Amino acid sequence: MHPARLLLPLVVALAFVSAAARAETYDLIIRHASIVDGTGASAFPGDVAVRAGRIAAVGKLPAASTAPTEIDAAGQVVAPGFIDVHTHSEDVAELPVAENFLRMGVTTIITGNCGGSALDVAKFFADLTRTTVALNVATLIGHNTVRFQVMGGSFMRPPTPAELDQMRALIEQAMKDGAVGFSTGLIYLPGTFAKTDEIVALAKVAAAHGGIYSSHMRYENSRILEALDELTTVAREAKIPAEVSHIKLSSPTAWGRADEILAYLARARAEGLAITQDQYAYTASSTGISSLIAAEFREGGIDRYKERLADPAIKAQMVAEMKDSIAKGKRGDFSYAVVASFKADPRLNGKNIAQAAKLLRGADTLDDQIEVILDIESRGGAQGVFHGMSEPDLKKFLAQPLTMIASDSGIRKFGESVPHPRGYGNNARVLARYVREQKVLTLEDAVRKMTSLPAKTFHLRDRGELRPGAVADLVIFDPATVNDPSTFEDPHHYATGFSDVLVNGIPVIRATQLTAARPGTPVKL
Repeated sequence: MHPARLLLPLVVALAFVSAAARAETYDLIIRHASIVDGTGASAFPGDVAVRAGRIAAVGKLPAASTAPTEIDAAGQVVAPGFIDVHTHSEDVAELPVAENFLRMGVTTIITGNCGGSALDVAKFFADLTRTTVALNVATLIGHNTVRFQVMGGSFMRPPTPAELDQMRALIEQAMKDGAVGFSTGLIYLPGTFAKTDEIVALAKVAAAHGGIYSSHMRYENSRILEALDELTTVAREAKIPAEVSHIKLSSPTAWGRADEILAYLARARAEGLAITQDQYAYTASSTGISSLIAAEFREGGIDRYKERLADPAIKAQMVAEMKDSIAKGKRGDFSYAVVASFKADPRLNGKNIAQAAKLLRGADTLDDQIEVILDIESRGGAQGVFHGMSEPDLKKFLAQPLTMIASDSGIRKFGESVPHPRGYGNNARVLARYVREQKVLTLEDAVRKMTSLPAKTFHLRDRGELRPGAVADLVIFDPATVNDPSTFEDPHHYATGFSDVLVNGIPVIRATQLTAARPGTPVKL
């Protein structure tokens, strides 16, 4: 470590000592903690005082300093509350506690990712304020949402100039209302039919307001370099910071290329482009089972899909395309895909496609598996979990300094379906598996990736660092015991090792117990 980095904790502590040396009264004091401040600097011992929702002092507080609430954090770490930059939590007003996030130390979420968001950002924030929520919420404005609003079910074409202007206007309003940027989901309808020039035109609107461009790219398989070319084109031409959503290599044909991808991103940054990425710490992804069916067969909605499925010639094309996809991906069959949530037949939840075919059709041949997939889509679709990444690639992406830790999860309904465990354990998994056990990251750097790096990337003012004057979003955890008991087979377990979580200075978890407080607030650009 650079000598200056080694001295930083001492400098910080000395800078704060004058404020800390006076015996004062605060709203809350955390004593005897190991302070990890979110900057990446080494941990140092000390106390943290909170007043009026802000951090008032950091350092060694006099014993005479008092507060109505005092927390003894001996043997534990106190850090800035974690910021999850990639969530799908548009329903946060209906699920305002978001306990799965709180219990893994997350105090701020960014929703509206992968092109799907609230259309009316002002109303979205007003609803949060009216209902009150337990954590802080920011949002992106989603391309798919805007495109569908303007173009309806007519997806497989470029927008007219008038339609493009309407989309620009919607994004302009969203940015004025506080959206932190613009997101795309280029494997999803209708955005998958958008050309790069459309995305550039819309990203320019977000750029004019200081926003970011966050993209679930068009390809995450062997064609990933094409997708990165598109992302960097948008960043370059729109003059906007860009973020790769959930960076991964999701096909066996692409495994082992992490160094190549990281080198590509390094060249883009050397060119002057501001490129970051987020990542969840699992080798399986989660999205709709519909993603196994080519987008052109799903365009126009469920009724159009059923019409195509009923046409023998078109169905034959669907089947042929799915078999070709399996062959190109060198997977053998669809057993890598697991049904996570299928409302029409919950018996399938937790079963992979081969197991589902055996249950429903008595056989698990590739043809039987394809029939099950097509049927699931015709019955309303299902969420799936897809086992498709390699651990060595994951570690290389995780170690890159500009990778943020993010769950790609929504708010969990405890006990419902068999969802991806990332929604319960992502941050804990990083701290347990990749810090404590495998030492891929230091504790301080892992916390930086969960706090100050996200805050700076998304311009979340006064968050992400543990310093006087910053918002008092704080988490206390035991680095020796923090863990992620949630598994793919049995996901409904909260992260452990987190004793206390504060949002805007108010405890939402105190001594491992959920409080009734809902002090969260909208976070706007």
